[in-house]
Amino acid sequence: MATAMQHATGSNAAAADDVEMVEASELRRRNRPRGDGGAVAAAEEDEDEAASVERAFADQRVPSWREQLTVRAFVASFFLATMFSVIVMKLNLTVGIIPSLNVSAGLLSFFFVRLWTAAMEKVGLLRQPFTRQENTVIQTCVVAAYGISFSGGFGNYLLAMSDRIASQADEANNPQNIKNPHLGWIIGFLLLVSFIGLFGLVPLRKIMIIDYKLTYPSGTATAYLINGFHTPHGAKIAVKQVKKLGLFFVLSFFWGFFQWFYTATDTCGFNQFPSLGLQAYQNRFYFDFSPTYVGVGMICPHIVNVSVLLGGILSWGIMWSLIAKKRGIWFSADLADTSLHGMQGYRVFIAIALILGDGLYNFLKMLILTAWSLRSQHKKSSASTLPISDDEQSNGTAAISYDEERRNELFLKDQIPWYIAYGGYAAVAAVSIGTVPQIFPQLKWYQILVAYIVAPILAFCNAYGTGLTDWSLVTTYGKLAIFAFGAWTGASHGGVLAGLAACGVMMSIVSTAADLMQDFKTGYLTLASPRSMFISQVIGTAMGCVIAPCVFWLFYKAFDNIGISGSEYPAPNAAIFRSMAILGVDGFSSLPKNCLTLCYIFFVGAIVVNLIRDLVPKKVSNFIPIPMAMAIPFYIGSYFAIDMFIGTVILFVWQKLDRAKSETFAPAVASGLICGDGLWVLPQSVLALAKVKPPICMKFLSRGMNDKVDAFITTLS
Repeated sequence: MATAMQHATGSNAAAADDVEMVEASELRRRNRPRGDGGAVAAAEEDEDEAASVERAFADQRVPSWREQLTVRAFVASFFLATMFSVIVMKLNLTVGIIPSLNVSAGLLSFFFVRLWTAAMEKVGLLRQPFTRQENTVIQTCVVAAYGISFSGGFGNYLLAMSDRIASQADEANNPQNIKNPHLGWIIGFLLLVSFIGLFGLVPLRKIMIIDYKLTYPSGTATAYLINGFHTPHGAKIAVKQVKKLGLFFVLSFFWGFFQWFYTATDTCGFNQFPSLGLQAYQNRFYFDFSPTYVGVGMICPHIVNVSVLLGGILSWGIMWSLIAKKRGIWFSADLADTSLHGMQGYRVFIAIALILGDGLYNFLKMLILTAWSLRSQHKKSSASTLPISDDEQSNGTAAISYDEERRNELFLKDQIPWYIAYGGYAAVAAVSIGTVPQIFPQLKWYQILVAYIVAPILAFCNAYGTGLTDWSLVTTYGKLAIFAFGAWTGASHGGVLAGLAACGVMMSIVSTAADLMQDFKTGYLTLASPRSMFISQVIGTAMGCVIAPCVFWLFYKAFDNIGISGSEYPAPNAAIFRSMAILGVDGFSSLPKNCLTLCYIFFVGAIVVNLIRDLVPKKVSNFIPIPMAMAIPFYIGSYFAIDMFIGTVILFVWQKLDRAKSETFAPAVASGLICGDGLWVLPQSVLALAKVKPPICMKFLSRGMNDKVDAFITTLS
């Protein structure tokens, strides 16, 4: 594609496009956040380039925080939040891998509001121009809303409470440890626990953003993207990106529509295509023609996609086949494959061992990094304490750039009073402590009180670690809560359900706290007011607490096989989280023979691999697989891993052919594939609720089985 454009004779427009792509790629490369060990020259170069960013907007008035909060911003946010919630929900209920969609949210919010303002301008009704600050507010609101689709636990702890998941295990399959989803209590629970994380770290925003200068790579990248959109050149690039996104959105949507006609039953259709042979298909190795997973593969780093595929090969290609030969020796031959005392036990608990090993290592690593960084910051500080309130000035005396001075001034201008933060935290916590036990009687009020006392510390660690590495350990904190509160409650008092509910409380707090700091970083770099950012986050969270449960309820009612292994929506994390809760309450008694030994091996192996990744040079660690990613296919199979690997191969080849165009358009192409296929779920759900069945079943049989079917049909005729 790039070669054809570069060698086209007499095409000045094509040549100009190439120059624009190279310029855009170079701008992103130079503005890409660096690691902690950058050289002084690189830092000076960054300061020079950063200074040019705000000088480009020097002649534009920065709107007040009230002007940044427009009606059109929240109307656009609502529709985009609904769309992204559907996409995230589908990913959550299929493979549990959620790529960052911040770029897509920023790009589409820019495009939709630009269309709005252009239309209003033509009829003479435009009262306020579209600014980068308003763009930031929309992006913040959308990300906060669709984030609830993940942190709300619809694919893990919340679904794990249902009898649909509980019926897959013999342990804790009783009314005391089961709570089926219902729209009313889900919305109420999320409204109780999702806001408290927003108040916990607000007083520390100056320390995190200005004093410690934490990077927050995703927030920084989003800010540079938005800043670029609102320059004349950036606007032209954005229009081309939206066109690419729209093209692949349409193709992906209609491909989903086309596939639907051939799925009369769960065992029919393109997603059952034995592309690598019937034997490989039986071991869940096949390409299922999913644009969603191909798009996810184009967004995720290459090493993540390769790690997922390696995990699939190790588990379904080697280990499960070997363990299956021990049927009747290690476990009863009469047990079904779905029993946790049989094959399913090895699949689930070995995956848990990998996840816990990886999570524990990274948790301790983040604690050490946080403590070390705080110690370094304390040594550098000339004062005995660091200021927390906005009205105190920075202690530093070194000269700062024009850009930094401008950003610091506006970031400290609109204060969020400390009493609102602390008062809000206390008020929400008090209501939650009194109300959550009404929803989950197994979880006592004093347990929730302990959770809210400990949560701000964990939220700070997660937000600080995210600022350093862009790695949020939300599910790790949730798993710690499962074990701690499940064991505290005990098996005889509904410890499984209590652990899962406590997991929900903890995940909501640490997730929203880290997201808020990411957004503060984006607002700092785009001169958006902290007050408008905070209000946008609150409104977005409120939207998400209603939109996400409604989207989940649509899935849950339309597809009766959600959470069932081997189905279209297996929700693998739900079974894993419930198994963790059972393990935390009952101990190792539920494990089949030799499973504990294998778990120890993989637990230690995950720690060792992570340690090696951190000790070897960066150029070597890029080729060492990630244990957490390897664990994902252990339970559900490798079909999505093959799709993601194809996505990463497409991106790799594109990068080799034309890196500038790939960096500019690959996120838009991937987002189009994900959005189109994701939104097809809405009409598919409506058809399922209306009991409209696809007319055709496309099925694949071996030659011998096909001969038997033909003979049977012949006898009938």
